[in-house]
This record gives sequence, structure tokens and C-alpha cells, in this order.
Amino acid sequence: MKTITNEEIRTAVEGQTIPTAFLDTVRKHGALTALRWKKDDGSFGSWTYNEYADLVARVAGGLAARGLGRGDRIVLMMRNIPEFHVVDTAAYFLGATSISIYNSSATEQIVYLVNHCDAKMGFVEDERFLSRFREARPSLPSLKTLGSLRDAAEDNFTWEDLIESAPIDLEQAAKTAKPDDLATMIYTSGTTGPPKGVMLTHYNVAWTVASMLKSIGWKDTSGKKLVSYLPMAHIAERMVGQYQPIFLGFTVTTCPEPPKVADYAREVRPNYFFGVPRIWEKMYAGIHAALAADPEKQAKFNDAVAAATPIVEKMARGTVTDEEQKTWDFLDEVAFSQVRALIGLDECDLAMTGAAPIPREMLIWFRAIGVPLAELYGLSETTGPMTFTAWSVKPGTVGQAIPGCEVTLGGDGEVLARGGNIFQGYLNAPEKTAEALDEEGWLHTGDIGEFDDDGYLKIVDRKKELIITAGGKNLSPANLESELKMIPLIGQACAIGDGRPFVSALVVLDPDAARAWAASRDMGDATLPELAAHPEIIREIEDALAGAMANFNKTESVKKVTILGEEWLPDSECLTPTSKLKRRGIHERYAIEIEKLYS
Repeated sequence: MKTITNEEIRTAVEGQTIPTAFLDTVRKHGALTALRWKKDDGSFGSWTYNEYADLVARVAGGLAARGLGRGDRIVLMMRNIPEFHVVDTAAYFLGATSISIYNSSATEQIVYLVNHCDAKMGFVEDERFLSRFREARPSLPSLKTLGSLRDAAEDNFTWEDLIESAPIDLEQAAKTAKPDDLATMIYTSGTTGPPKGVMLTHYNVAWTVASMLKSIGWKDTSGKKLVSYLPMAHIAERMVGQYQPIFLGFTVTTCPEPPKVADYAREVRPNYFFGVPRIWEKMYAGIHAALAADPEKQAKFNDAVAAATPIVEKMARGTVTDEEQKTWDFLDEVAFSQVRALIGLDECDLAMTGAAPIPREMLIWFRAIGVPLAELYGLSETTGPMTFTAWSVKPGTVGQAIPGCEVTLGGDGEVLARGGNIFQGYLNAPEKTAEALDEEGWLHTGDIGEFDDDGYLKIVDRKKELIITAGGKNLSPANLESELKMIPLIGQACAIGDGRPFVSALVVLDPDAARAWAASRDMGDATLPELAAHPEIIREIEDALAGAMANFNKTESVKKVTILGEEWLPDSECLTPTSKLKRRGIHERYAIEIEKLYS
């Protein structure tokens, strides 16, 4: 296959900005549904691209009348709702930079973020967020104006005020923003210090959308359905749920409560679906918990998956025989298609996972049952993707470099990248920028990787997260944790061992699997903490530990585990908003439990 260069992608997107792409999509697909949301009565409301454009024109007029203009910055604090898309897009037509911040941000975090980016305007969803801004207001000298979707007060404007404004001329306004202008900033989750503002231009966004489209190879993207549920402050959702639809004409259903994404998927039947690993882990556990109610049916299903696994891999390589294809089609008809319908992915053309490692066996399992799941790797600093192979997937790798992006390894195995997706630097942090971007334009990711002979990248671990045992052994906690999470009763895991004589782990019971286990033993009323202390569960997990560690040598293996009965939730002291482990927070919270493992 011909290699596509950075220059070819650059030429393809020359002159494009988010506003010009939006207008192109409106001209081509104005009558298509752009945004959907669930109303209070359970039905869905919707706006077409034409209606979306009309709202953008009015909201942009309202924002401009209140002082927002070229080069200004606006912070948004909203859940995943359709109005976010409108306000965000309207800001780009004014030449402003739109910055989404996490809804969990406390007052002191709001003070830091708003002052750091020197935001002139803010817009929030309701009183929950507005009250925090009001408390912070005396410490926000740059913030001149504040708006709210629903709650009116003397000192803020509302959504109704905006949509009643005189509309601007979008065709004329689209000339305001330039490709090299700052479109957004993504603030890192701050697991290793204060959040850094990752600066991304309109060109970064346009280039990355074009590269991903080349990677996927779709000829017609209009009307493809997706569910948008992650925080828009995260680059993955910003790309998948906001920027790609603007450029490609997707139909987005907004889900304001991430835990309900599975319910939304069953109603929407998305064609394109992005899930962080925790989403896939919960689906996997839920399916297995349902199957566990009928051991005979479960055994037959497991046999079907085992038979399908090698066939699916041949299908990915284009080497499947007619007989093997007929076998898989039969298994799909009698078993797999019903499961995909159960989780709402029976119309899914492409599924992606990223933002954290997914267990290799889990990815293989989903692919075996016909979910076209592929793993993506990237950072906020790469405008999302850096490596991704949609169809010829090699489980255990994160694919090949996306078209036009160069990916290589440094002398110590660190993954380096260069291309039109690479960010412009960290806001107000030249020293940090110099650490990340060298003079030749290579981004130093901080991840350790390996390439196979076909250019597929395998991530070994974060440089800063490697465990170094008391014996001097360097270990990857992510690899150990992935294997632990394949034990049916375990939903989450954190490997421990830095400076310790051996490796241990904190493991969290998966709620669905644990409840199914309890129900099968007439213990349906037992709580998760009670189950975590139950001798049978402890014995079952300890018995499974050796099998989970079979691929590791003696010094690398997890020797002991402590079972926890409280699930780690996103955006907490244990997890980031996209369910990455906050290792420092976990170590602090469970210091006593960790010491007991080594006492």
C-alpha cells in the first residue's frame, strides 16, 4: 500500500478551518440529522445540520455582542449535551479559542484553569457549575462575562439570550479564523502535577481528521451514527464527538451521563463507536455475568468464541477460506449476532478503544463475536491519534502510524512522533514544551514501545510508571493489570511493587460478575464489600492468579492480591475522567492495605 506523507495530508487540508469545514458539511448535508438528545419523556429531540447552523449563527451573534472576538478565549463547563456543540462551534466562527474544562473541577481548579488560559468569557450548563464560578469570580480578573444554559441571574446571560440574538453571516465569519490560529486547548488530567494546556490549531484538527479518514478508508461518512458520552475536555471525545462530525457529517447522539452509555448504545445502534477500555471491560463482564446464569449455554458460547477466534484473524488478513467463512457466519447467526444486539453494536461498522491499555484477550474476544474493534494510540499532544489500523488488526499492538505521521523509537525505546497532528506546545510553559518537542519537531511521548516487522507498535509502558522492584527489576504495571482483569471476578487492578521485594496488586471486584456469582449461590443480598471478604471469592481469585501470570517469569509475576469491594469511579482520587489509574491517589488511599501485603 502506498505510503501517504505529511505533505500530502497538508496539501489536502490547505486553507481548511473548523468553520469552513462546518459550512461545507452544511451545504452538502444540511437536511441530515446532526445532533440528537434524549428528552425528559424518553423520546429523542434532534437538529439537522441546517438547524445547527442557524443556532450557531445566532449564538455567535450573541457571544460577539457580549465581547467575544478573534484571539479571545472562552471556557465551557457543560456535560455532553447538544448546546455544547453549538457554543463551541460558534466560538470558532468568531476566531476565538474554545476550552472545555472537566465538570468535576473544584473552585480552586477553575481559578487555576481560567487564569492560566486568560479566558475572557465563560459558559456553563447550570447552577451546579455556575455556583463554583461565582465563588471563583473575585479571583478571575480576566473573566469579563459569564453565561449559563438555564439559570439566569443579574450577572450572567443565558442560552435564551444567545439564540434570540441577531445572527451573523456565517459565510463571511468563516474567513475570520485562520488554519494556524489556536482552536482549542486540552488540559492534561494533572496526574503528575498541575494541568498543562495543550495548544491545538485549526490545522492540527483538519490534518488529523483527514489522516484518520485515510486510515479508515470510508468513502461516504454522512449520517453515520455515534454516541458522544465522554467529557469534551478530553481529546478523544473532542475529536470523535465534535470535530469529526463537523468535517464528516456524522449524526451525534449526546449522552450527558457516561454510565448510561450502554443504554444509549442499545437505542441508537451506533455505526461508529469509541470506548475507553473500562467501557469494554464492563460490557465484557456484563455479557459473561448473563451467560453464567446458564452454565451449559455459557460453555457452548465459549466454544463458539474459541472456534471463531482464528477465523476472525484470517478474515483480518484476507486469508480466510470459504469453508471458514461459512463456519463463522453460522456461529454469528446462532450466537454472536444476538450478543451484539444485546449491547447495541449490531450495526457497528467500526469500534475503537484507546486512552488506556485494553487487555489483549478482551480485544480478541470482541473481534471474535463480530465487533470490529481496533486499538488506537495517541495523546492530547497528537490531537488524539498517532497510530491506528482499522481493519488488519493485530491484537496486542496499537496499529501502525496514521497516514502522514512519522512514528519511531528513541535510543531508550521511547516513542517519538512527527506530523501535522503534533501540538504547538504547552501554554505559558516553554521549558515543558522544550522537554516534549525537540528541535527537529519530534514529540517525545514518554511511552516505551516496540515495533514488529510490519510496523505495528506495541506500547510497553510509561517511562515514569515502570515499577522498579527492590531487586532492581523493571516491570510494566499495565501489562500485569491487563492480565489480572481477565480473571472474571476482577474489574479493575493496580499493580504495586516499586521498591518492594515482590509485586502485588490491589484488585476491585467487578460489580456485575460479583453479583452474578452471588446470585448463583443464593447470596443475592450480599454487598460488594461483603463479597470481597468472602472466603470462596478470595480462594477463586487466588486460584486464578497463577494462570493470569503464566506469561510472566517468577520475578515479574504478581504474588499476592488484596480484593477491594468498592468500584473505582471516573473522575475520582483513583481514576481520571477517562478511567486512567491515578497511581499516586490509589497508593495514598490504600496505604494501609498495601503495607499489609508486605507485612
